[in-house]
Amino acid sequence: MSTTMLVGMAIIPLGLALSSYGLLPSFNQQQIHRHTLHFHVADNVPLNSEHWKLVCVLFVAVAVDVMKPATLGFVMPGMTQEYGISSKTAGWLALVALTGTAIGSIIWGSISDYCGRRAAILLSALMFIGTAICGAMPAFSWNIAMCFLMGLSAGGLLPITFTLMAETIPANHRGWLLVTLGSIGTGAGFLLASGSAALLEPLFSWRSLWLLGLPTGLLVIALNKYIPESPRYLARKGFTDEARQVLSRFSGSLSSQPENIVEEYLPEEKWELGKLLTGSYAGITAGLIGTGLSWGIVNFGFLLWLPTNFRKLGLGQQTDTVIAQAAIFALPCIALVIWLYHRWNSIYTLVLFVILTSVSLLLFSVSQWLNLSSSLILFLATTLLLMCASAVIAMLIPYAAEIYPLKYRGTGTGIIAGSSKLGGIFGAILGVAGFYDNMSTSALAIAVLLFVSAAVLLRSGIDTRGLRLEEIQGKLNTGNIVNTFDSSEAVIEMSSPTCYLTDEDFK
Repeated sequence: MSTTMLVGMAIIPLGLALSSYGLLPSFNQQQIHRHTLHFHVADNVPLNSEHWKLVCVLFVAVAVDVMKPATLGFVMPGMTQEYGISSKTAGWLALVALTGTAIGSIIWGSISDYCGRRAAILLSALMFIGTAICGAMPAFSWNIAMCFLMGLSAGGLLPITFTLMAETIPANHRGWLLVTLGSIGTGAGFLLASGSAALLEPLFSWRSLWLLGLPTGLLVIALNKYIPESPRYLARKGFTDEARQVLSRFSGSLSSQPENIVEEYLPEEKWELGKLLTGSYAGITAGLIGTGLSWGIVNFGFLLWLPTNFRKLGLGQQTDTVIAQAAIFALPCIALVIWLYHRWNSIYTLVLFVILTSVSLLLFSVSQWLNLSSSLILFLATTLLLMCASAVIAMLIPYAAEIYPLKYRGTGTGIIAGSSKLGGIFGAILGVAGFYDNMSTSALAIAVLLFVSAAVLLRSGIDTRGLRLEEIQGKLNTGNIVNTFDSSEAVIEMSSPTCYLTDEDFK
């Protein structure tokens, strides 16, 4: 590490600190206009070109975000060989990076609530560029430190994009688009990681995969003109004129379509972050965190040890074929998940696939107890597990982005996203401790945790299909129902409980 290299690395966090300061909103303007009107995108308008532009740009952002940690598996073999370290030592890289993503999900969610959704996305893209220096590290210890920062930057972009999309897309299309973005964007991220490894690593070594953070970060910044700030966030912070400008992009001319814009008198609530874990949000938060932890243990623990356990059962060379075929058969499930989430019931769909994930794990346990370890039974159990686990994560973060209140939506979504990463950390630690050596016992334990999470979700969750975000808050917190009517009705806020007056009442 030369002096020039050290100075250059020190300049990177300095530049990020200055950029963070530049992205802060004007506090004076917030204080002056804190009492003004709140606005939101008309939830009854059809999807237009601006909506689709936003969806496409956020799809790129999600794919780039997923690509970063997915690259870990492809850089570790080359890194192990170049640095002359063991596979067990190289495993610390994944554990540290995963820890960074868990912490980053929570931190970036809070940043998006404080500085804005768009500002947080831009700052995260800058960190992508800064952490691309991982590809130039001359020692493994430096890679450990930089991979933690890489995970910290990659952990937040996912919940921020879902938060922004939830606050911008019309209610009738919000659910299915969020789930579609989550499922397809995640798959695209893994495809980009594997494709980049296949194309670049043979020519330029594993380091080229880290250096991809530079062009991908620049791509997100170049697309920033298609990323608006959330109109709800702008209105809450007092930037009324800016909120109107964003609304005009997504719902047409304000003058020609005034019925599509609803103005809300919403006094700033004195919310504490702890209220996400208490009161009307306690149950749903506990259920979502439990589901996230369980999914992380399944995905980064049980599934990672599955090939090893299959070989112990005598499948031998059939192991890879069974798992690959199961993954292919599980792919069509995404379309079913999107349809059920949009047409049937959002919370019931999430609970259904959490329970089915638990059932698939019970199949592994039962097959071991009854000594039925045939390739067919293991294939069916693996297919069901892959299908349901991918469905759960496709819905988990989108549902969180819908369910939490405006002031802490980014933070709440980040907590749920972080829980899935934290579950991955637990899953990896359990694997090192030998928890998965007994496949039947480990599968049963995880299945019980999933059943408990499903029960809590079923008890505390609500159906969000077609509801405006304000209506969702009203259903969760009946003591503070906000704006559950369209523009043909009026809402009068008073110091006493809210009164709703329709056109007939006025007559």
